Parts: sequence; C-alpha cells; structure tokens
Amino acid sequence: MKLSSKTLDTRLDTLYDAIIVGGGMGGVSAAIYLARYGLKCLIVEKGKGRSFWMQDLRNYVGLDPTTPGRDMLKHGVDQAVAWGADYLRGYVEAAIDEGETFAVRVKVGKENSRYPVFRSKYLIAASGVIDVLPQLANMQNVYDYAGYTLHVCMICDGFDMWDQKAVLIAGTESQINAAFVLNWFTPYISVLTHGLVTVSDAMKQKLAEHGYPLYEAAIAEFLGENHHLQGVRLVDGTVVEATTGLINMGSTYHNQYLKDIPGLEWNGENLVTNEMAKTSHDRIFAVGDLKQGLNQVSIAVADGTLAATQIWRNIRRASAPRKWEANLAPASVGG
Repeated sequence: MKLSSKTLDTRLDTLYDAIIVGGGMGGVSAAIYLARYGLKCLIVEKGKGRSFWMQDLRNYVGLDPTTPGRDMLKHGVDQAVAWGADYLRGYVEAAIDEGETFAVRVKVGKENSRYPVFRSKYLIAASGVIDVLPQLANMQNVYDYAGYTLHVCMICDGFDMWDQKAVLIAGTESQINAAFVLNWFTPYISVLTHGLVTVSDAMKQKLAEHGYPLYEAAIAEFLGENHHLQGVRLVDGTVVEATTGLINMGSTYHNQYLKDIPGLEWNGENLVTNEMAKTSHDRIFAVGDLKQGLNQVSIAVADGTLAATQIWRNIRRASAPRKWEANLAPASVGG
C-alpha cells in the first residue's frame, strides 16, 4: 500500500524481507519482483530523482521514445503496489546493521516531520545520483533546457546531438576530456568552463588541435525558446551559438546512509557488486547508478531484477518447503 505519515504506524512492527532505498527505475523493478516472489518489501523514495527529470525515454525497448521518465515511474510504482509492495515518500537518514536485521530511519514530511524506524532482513540501495548543473542566479533558465536539448548523459542522448553545434560544460579540467568522446557524435564543439576551471596550456593546445573553442567566462544565461537551445550568453557579453549541449560537471551521490556500515567495498562513490548486484556485505545489494557500471535505465531495471531474485533465493533456500499435507501418509503409531 502507499503509506503516509497517517498510516505508517501500521507498518512499524513489520519485519520486511527487504527495504529498498530509492524509487527510481532500479528500485521499482526490485519491488515488483520481490512482491511477485511473495516477499514483504518497502520502497522509500525521496522524490524527484534522476529518472524523474528525463523528458523523453528514447532508448528503452518497447516504450514510445517520447515517454517521459515520470510516466514510467508512476506506472512502475502503481504496479509494485498492486502486487503488494509498500511505498513511502521520505528521506532515509540512516541504516544501522543490527546483525540479522537493518534499522532504517526515515524522515517523513518537510514540516512537522516524523522519524519512523523500519526493519528488514535485506537492504537494496537504489538511491542513485543527481547531476550537478551550472548554478545561475536564475536556475529556472537552466531547468528550461536541461533534459530537453541540454543533456547530462552522452550515452543516452549522443544521437540527439548528431552534427549539431554543441557546448560542453565542464566543471574540472579532466571533465573537458568528454569533448574527445563527444566528437563521435558531432565535431562542432565549444567548451565552456563557467569560470570554474584553470585550464592548463596542454589542454588548451589539445582543444586547439581539434578546433574546439574554449570559453572560460561564467555563463550568464541560456538562450532559446520552447526548451530548444539557441546559444549561451557569457557574463563578458560573448554569445556562443549552440543548438544542443552536454553538461559534464559530475554527480552528487545519495549514499550517506551507507557510510557508517562496515564491510562495504567502494570504488570512489560507487559500490562494488557481484553479478547479482550484491555488495561485499551479504545482506546489502546496490542497483542502478550507485553501483559500478553504466548509468542507464535498462541497466538499473536489470539490476533490480537480479537483486530481488538473489534475495528470494536466499530466503527460499533457508525456508522449510511447503508440502501438500493432505497427500502425506500418516505417521505410523506404535510398533
């Protein structure tokens, strides 16, 4: 069921088989499979994650390419709840390993907040990342283009940039190197640093050798209409013509609730997992953008399937088999 601050008390004594932190594509996929395996699961979703901002889901098999991410999420959540999963909007502040269970503390509500603690046998970390965007005085100007013609994922949206005039917005010098991959899709690349980077002479030379202009002034505003980019105005008055762009400024990982759990293997901010999405902790799984690998919807959905299936296998193997009692021969009495 969909829980709220008024109904969550009905679940405080429930021992879930798994709590899923994050209701994006990977988390919802895990919930659907767990529920269909007959296991008790709870999704805790903070809201407005990365997949929520996808305006068009252009590379997922079986869906119309104009399907927005929020529609896929709603459909998935409704499906998981219909199969028996619980769903709660809230922010996971901490997960404590109690030995055989996890205690998961959740903040529910921005005002008059409640802090319930739920318990589970397994934990699925599906809380994902959020992309760093250039900070402007008018952030609505950024939101008008981000996810439309101003992209954050080259693998997802490189095709939509084919042979267009593109800006690459980088927050560090190493992130400028994305230009030398983006040129597979278009050679018409202008590099913007938003005033954040001291660019080395070696990088300037490399850009010049490829014919890519470098603009180091901060961005004042994005230009265009109806979500279609036409250019970028810099604070020094320069206008850089562009019909598309790639923001490559890194991501913020929602993984703080895991940092105090011992035994987890990390690669930077990503969790290291095996082929079934299990981390180095036997009862913690990581799916989607929190684990090493491609940050793609198709990967996250598969990860959720794998994690849920392995949890079911573990629980099934530790459970007594169900027998058709009426067909069993009665136990003999006496000698």
